[in-house]
Amino acid sequence: MRRRILTIGAAAVLAAAGVLLSPGAASAADASYRTLRSTSNPDWMARVPGATSIAAMSIPGTHETLSIHGGTWTQTQENHGNSGATLTAQLDAGIRVIDVRARINSGNTFTIHHGATYQNANFDDVLTVLSAFLSAHPTETVIMRFKHECTAQTGSCTDASGQLAFPDIFDRYRDARPGLFWAPSVTRSAAAATPTLGAVRGKVVLAVMHGPFGGRYGQYGLSQFTAEWGDGSSTYVQDEYTVPNVGAIATKRDQVRRHLDRTSAGDPAKMYVNFTSGASVFATPEAVAGGALGVQGVNPFLLVYLNEGPEVHPPVVRAGMVLMDFPGGGLISRIIALNPGV
Repeated sequence: MRRRILTIGAAAVLAAAGVLLSPGAASAADASYRTLRSTSNPDWMARVPGATSIAAMSIPGTHETLSIHGGTWTQTQENHGNSGATLTAQLDAGIRVIDVRARINSGNTFTIHHGATYQNANFDDVLTVLSAFLSAHPTETVIMRFKHECTAQTGSCTDASGQLAFPDIFDRYRDARPGLFWAPSVTRSAAAATPTLGAVRGKVVLAVMHGPFGGRYGQYGLSQFTAEWGDGSSTYVQDEYTVPNVGAIATKRDQVRRHLDRTSAGDPAKMYVNFTSGASVFATPEAVAGGALGVQGVNPFLLVYLNEGPEVHPPVVRAGMVLMDFPGGGLISRIIALNPGV
């Protein structure tokens, strides 16, 4: 990760090139970063008319939703507890898009991983939390991106041998909890049209189910993402997840901004997905989110951009689904406030 010895001259060259070996501490927590519990929005969708397409909404989410263990280069979210407790805190704050990554474990079960690191949670924990939250808050919906995490490559996990295929195991979980998922989104043979909020209140909507390298499993999820959401970016998805160094956070900020502008001005019948997250050996997830070494992070930039008026740029009127690392309460609430009536 880091060279212990660098000559002064070599260090100056590397710094000038923007290749920063150690990103340093990220900026202090603020309204945009690492202050999840500073806001509470458990029922915010109640104020959105049921006839509204979920594509037309602005919905805060988290990238690698349950990644709270594994150290600086692996953790992407504030740690509010194991076994799904972190997800509960996010849902209470207003997060409604989640990004869940699973390993095939023995007994045809799923455990939650970020790469090789087990996140002290199982898929049953995730579904238990979702079921409890939606039962208590039936006006809400939660949109899930579900991914098979293990590639068996260096730094990733390896699935347990002798188990069922990933989709077959998922079907077992689905069938064990009838009514939790919005049924059209979890039918392997037919993708679903983008629903209205009223059609999916109290349900989990599966947006897409990805394989380890980004390919889609069957026809699970929404039809817009049949060929649209893979590994990285596409017309309606911004996921430039490699940020080579701290200096390149500025490029990531611009990618987020450009996609936000496209979303705001784009077709309200299309779902837009904007990942604010990024990382590399030389830029940790917290550095990209919160900033480091005098470089503004994506989260504070995004909050400022959303708050700016027409004298600066055309105001953002729709953000789509925004998946963030270490979101702050102010940023979550600002995205929610873009929805008419909220």
